Amino acid sequence: MTSERHTVEKIGGTSMSNYEAVRDNIILGGREKDDLYQRIFVVSAYGGVTDELLEHKKTGEPGVYALFADAESDWAWGDDLTKLIKFLTDINGELFGDPMLKQQADQFITDRIEGVRGCLIDLQRLCSYGQFQLEEHLLTVREMLAGIGEAHSAFNTALKLQQEGINARFVDLTGWRDNELLPLDEKLKQAFDAVDLTRELPIVTGYAQCKEGLMRTFDRGYSEMTFSRVAVITNAREAIIHKEYHLSSADPNIVGADKVVPLGRTNYDVADQLANLGMEAIHPRAGKGMRQNEIPLRVMNTFEPEHTGTLITGDYVSEKPQVEIIAGNKGVFAIEVFDQDMQGEPGSDRRILEVLGRFKVRFISKDTNANTITHYVDSTLKHVKRVVRALKDEFPNAEISTRKVAIVSAIGSDIKIPGILAKSVKALADEEISILALHQCMRQVDIQFVVDEDAYKKTIVALHGVLIEPYNHEYAIVAA
Repeated sequence: MTSERHTVEKIGGTSMSNYEAVRDNIILGGREKDDLYQRIFVVSAYGGVTDELLEHKKTGEPGVYALFADAESDWAWGDDLTKLIKFLTDINGELFGDPMLKQQADQFITDRIEGVRGCLIDLQRLCSYGQFQLEEHLLTVREMLAGIGEAHSAFNTALKLQQEGINARFVDLTGWRDNELLPLDEKLKQAFDAVDLTRELPIVTGYAQCKEGLMRTFDRGYSEMTFSRVAVITNAREAIIHKEYHLSSADPNIVGADKVVPLGRTNYDVADQLANLGMEAIHPRAGKGMRQNEIPLRVMNTFEPEHTGTLITGDYVSEKPQVEIIAGNKGVFAIEVFDQDMQGEPGSDRRILEVLGRFKVRFISKDTNANTITHYVDSTLKHVKRVVRALKDEFPNAEISTRKVAIVSAIGSDIKIPGILAKSVKALADEEISILALHQCMRQVDIQFVVDEDAYKKTIVALHGVLIEPYNHEYAIVAA
């Protein structure tokens, strides 16, 4: 691979759905032709495609994978796969005005989907025999289906750019019909060895098939890991994520676009706290590699290319203690285990964590006292009910209850501010918001407020109003 310290850039799904904005604001961005290169683009599937392939990220509505995994729907997944072909070729129709190019794009994705259909039919037939269990193959099926989305968007983007005179190169990491399964780093080294970054623009699939199995650890955050390892393996000077919004002091849809400000600067510690809430700037494990290799990460708004965005580095600390962002998650369940036998008995928390791990339920936070342990989990009601049943078996004498809540956090690289807790609690009390639980760690990077689910937006507005808005002019200076 030939390079002079290039950038590696990830384009999110919503941005990918607007090809003109991607081309004009990201790929071209006012550059002359010779300046177009020395960049690697890792792309997500078009908006909504992965939901159709797997399941809807927010509602849980089943896609092809969920229907296939459900033993009761033997043929529903096949019908869904047929609908998927129409969905993806309709996207091609919007992108390609040239009938020959559309035909080429349609042929590519149809071949992939029909190949997957044949594979799933064979697998279903095989698993009709008792010696073969479908559950053992579901993760592989999930990975194979996920890869279709990124292959589709990457192939289309490379083809369209080539038509427009840019020397784009489709780099397919999905492992389609590969003969061997390599570790991720080795796969990436092989893929980029033949790429000349001085005259080629690689368009890379966000999904990479590898020995580690990215979905086993990251599930739908796999594209961030691919992006991160590409940056590390190719020794990028900077990694950039292009989203449809700025990384701002709060959600502008809740607080108001006139009241929020782009962060401008922050560190990987803050990015980890955001990831914990499900608002990923970058997955913590993906950020770890870049942090260790001192690769700065920049988050930019696709639709405001003139703005420098937010730069995330390992060593940044705000000049003076301050809250940088108010963020939260309202899809949280509190699972409370009350058992008087816990008092003085070690190991209860470990037993609860084993149950959560068994059902792959991720917890955001927890609190404990003498006889009660509460975990705040980011999961669906179906999974929570399974967890509760298992906990009742594990703790037959315990009272186990669940409640839908919201968690709102005040986060900053240094929030060691005298009186910040009193100021925050007063702001919520003034709005008649009841605090159900409160967490603040000695590390002084976040304070978590647990409130009723219906108080979520009101809490964000109140905390942003008292902790950030009075200092907005200072944030604007940092962002500039």
